Amino acid sequence: MVRKNIILKTLILFAAAIVSSYSLHAQKAANPVLYADVPDLSMIRVGNVYYMSSTTMHMSPGVPIMKSTDLVNWKMVSYAYDTLDDVDELNLNNGKSTYGRGSWASSLRYHNGTYYVSTFAGTTGKTYIYSTKNIEKGPWKKISFKPSLHDHSLFFDDDGKVYMVYGAGRIMLAELNDDLSGVKTGTTPKEIVANASLAAGPNVGLPAEGSQLFKINNKYYLFNISWPRGGMRTVLIHRANSITGPYEGRIGLQDKGVAQGGLVNTPKGDWYAYLFRDNGAVGRIPYLVPVTWKEEWPVIGEDGKVPTELNLPANKSLIPGIINSDEFNRKGGEPALPLVWQWNHNPDNALWSLSQRRGYLRLTTGRVDTSIFLARNTLTQRTVGPVSSATTALDVTNMKDGDCAGLLLLQKKFGWVGVKAEGGNKYLVMVNGEAGAGTEVKRIPLEQKTIFLKAECNFRDRADKVGFAYSLDGKTWEPIGNTLHMAYTIPHFMGYRFGLFNYATKTAGGYADFDYFRITDKISDRKFE
Repeated sequence: MVRKNIILKTLILFAAAIVSSYSLHAQKAANPVLYADVPDLSMIRVGNVYYMSSTTMHMSPGVPIMKSTDLVNWKMVSYAYDTLDDVDELNLNNGKSTYGRGSWASSLRYHNGTYYVSTFAGTTGKTYIYSTKNIEKGPWKKISFKPSLHDHSLFFDDDGKVYMVYGAGRIMLAELNDDLSGVKTGTTPKEIVANASLAAGPNVGLPAEGSQLFKINNKYYLFNISWPRGGMRTVLIHRANSITGPYEGRIGLQDKGVAQGGLVNTPKGDWYAYLFRDNGAVGRIPYLVPVTWKEEWPVIGEDGKVPTELNLPANKSLIPGIINSDEFNRKGGEPALPLVWQWNHNPDNALWSLSQRRGYLRLTTGRVDTSIFLARNTLTQRTVGPVSSATTALDVTNMKDGDCAGLLLLQKKFGWVGVKAEGGNKYLVMVNGEAGAGTEVKRIPLEQKTIFLKAECNFRDRADKVGFAYSLDGKTWEPIGNTLHMAYTIPHFMGYRFGLFNYATKTAGGYADFDYFRITDKISDRKFE
């Protein structure tokens, strides 16, 4: 009996050890830390809190600000601007758009109690600097000037001077006016690295860009990205004792194409590089890579590799911090739209409402358009990996002849499921835009005023496929049309987005009412062809 008890206790202890080991393993963070399109990261730590900005280009509002207390789990807290500028390209007016342009890589900094976010735009040829005392609540002050300083890093030096480091291949240093209103009067930008790409070798495809500058222990560290021909995205690091140089450079990391970013440390003194990786149709997704220091150089990775696990808290779902469902019910004091939403280009605020019909998002057409890409007031959220799906319920009662409304997967090779109003009738349709102009794959006469729509995305192992479905009662779903084969394209330069839309092809003034938008990081067992 004693022996049996000993054996039993031994088994219990052994089992407990396995569970404990599994628990410790499960509590670790995994790369990518965010399986969603959050490119061109810039990150700071203020006390025990981390903030991060990113690129969303043609979307409005823009330059999203995210917050974390553990470097792994993030939530949206702000945007630097509501609209970047008032020009036809940003407003989708006169047949113009700014897909893949808008505002690019931002620089996030904290200096003397003030937060700064700077960015630049080829669309307008300007550099923009936004500042606030309260990064989560604002308000933000805006300064803009010409020229547009490409992939710049805003830098406050210890001597009180303010600089921007920028350029592609040839890295330049510009001193700014004290009020940040432009390049300092009477000065000329100075070349600090003649050919930053050389650190990656002579066979350069993408010249060194994405500058981020740091001062650590009285040395200046310049991070850039390059892409050797036939190779992968590569982290380059240059180091100097003076901001003006001379700089010596080396490869910082060359693994899995994880690159472009900079450095951040924890309150405990651990260092990480924040970087991103091109990951097919879902977009450019963030990675954290441990950093150690050797001979005053940051050494990125574990034996030069990007680890799949990190000694940080485990990843939680991106719901509700980065994406989230919305029932379109608003209480007093709540914002009209939660921060997870962005409009495709600048919205026309007179043509959307959450109050004209309580509990519904109403999208009203204000003009006739020729394509989904020119439709104003398309409301979007990121897709997320490895899988994600979205559903909505659409009331089509007040759509006019020629109107198109529904649930969209937005990129150059787009696809949607929704309703077309034609000849006094309404039809449920699935449209596939892989070939450019959308092709109507399936059409079903619609005899009821409300239709339920679904899109399911599979990004596993870069499958990059979407299946569409519909329901007449919100319970039983039927597939419709064919599989959309997604592809990340440079003209849009953004991961796929779910979108709610309504546009007119004949007569303005019709409207579509969306009852809800529900998003999940799961999909059904449906097979994708």
